[in-house]
Amino acid sequence: MRFLQEYGKALSLLLLEGDQDAAWRLIDEISKSGKDSLYIYGSVITGAMRHIGYLWETNEISVADEHLATSTCDFLLARYLFEKKKGQKSVSAKKAMFLCVESEQHYLGLKMTSQLFSEAGWDTRFHGPNLPLESVKKAAEEWKPDVICLSFSILYHAEHLGPYIGELEKLPNRPTVIVGGRLVEKYDFSRHGTNRTIFMNNLEDVQKWLERHPPGVKSSVGY
Repeated sequence: MRFLQEYGKALSLLLLEGDQDAAWRLIDEISKSGKDSLYIYGSVITGAMRHIGYLWETNEISVADEHLATSTCDFLLARYLFEKKKGQKSVSAKKAMFLCVESEQHYLGLKMTSQLFSEAGWDTRFHGPNLPLESVKKAAEEWKPDVICLSFSILYHAEHLGPYIGELEKLPNRPTVIVGGRLVEKYDFSRHGTNRTIFMNNLEDVQKWLERHPPGVKSSVGY
């Protein structure tokens, strides 16, 4: 536990400084030590960003500091995925798209989820924060993903879940809708979904689901 905490604390300081190179060296060191992506995403990076969120909530850092840390973390995730997939060729038969519901701006957890899908061989499209429902529907109708992952992290944004899930699950290609975010582990949001909707508490749930649903063959991808 101390090993984990030291990595998270060290990374949080580098993110707040906006030091992309030093942050990458730390992540690269952890990766080369044998730690897998789930550990790096779920423990080190998530731990660092939660610490930064705590510092912001307690007024120990400014909004500008938090935004700098977020943009530096975004760079870090992009570089990590590039290095992991360098030289690999995608032969996936399955597709997944990722987005935050309308007004939701926190996207790093969703991005780590999309990268776990990508590393597992899925064809992915990451649409990021604050995507209105009509835009989601249009993109999904054109691309026909097998899975659509929704994310939110502010409680009152849960009011968007019902309309999003209802519209997306009845698209002609019948995609599986997965819902995640930091609040899903704390509260029961199942009333906003259907018996087809999958709610995932954390990245460990995502990894376990991916292990049960390899992307090489088109088939039903329900729970």
